[in-house]
Amino acid sequence: MLEASLSTARHRPTQDPDAPPEDDVPCDVVTVPARQGFEAIDILRRGATEDIGPVLHDGGCDTLGFLVPLGTADAWDVPGSACTHTPPQGGHEPPALVEGGGWLLPPGESDLVTDPAVLRAALDEAARMIEAADNRR
Repeated sequence: MLEASLSTARHRPTQDPDAPPEDDVPCDVVTVPARQGFEAIDILRRGATEDIGPVLHDGGCDTLGFLVPLGTADAWDVPGSACTHTPPQGGHEPPALVEGGGWLLPPGESDLVTDPAVLRAALDEAARMIEAADNRR
C-alpha cells in the first residue's frame, strides 16, 4: 500500500507547477514493462492519490510510459525501468515510445503528470507483487 506520507502534489510538465499547461512543453517519460505498469496503474488508482497522469503504450503494448515532470530523468534509478527526456510534441500528440504507440490514459483537461515519488512507490509495490505471484507457480 502507498505510504500516506508520500507527496500527492499535482505536477504539470513545466518547471513551474503553477504555470498553465502548454501544448508543447517537454516532460520526461518513465518506461516500464507493461505487466509492471498495469499493476502500478491499479495501485495508483486504489491508493490515496488521484494524480495519475497520462500513460503511453507501445505498439504491441509490451511497454508503458508514464509522463512525469521535466527533470525526473536526472535522478531516476528504479531497476527495470528507464526515464528519458522527451522533446515537445505539440498538441496532445503522444511522445513516441516506438512506432504504433499511443495513449493508454490520454491527457485530461489539466494535463497533469504523475508525481515521481508516488510512481516510484507504486512501481516498487508492483514489482513485489509480480515477484510474489511468479514464486507461487
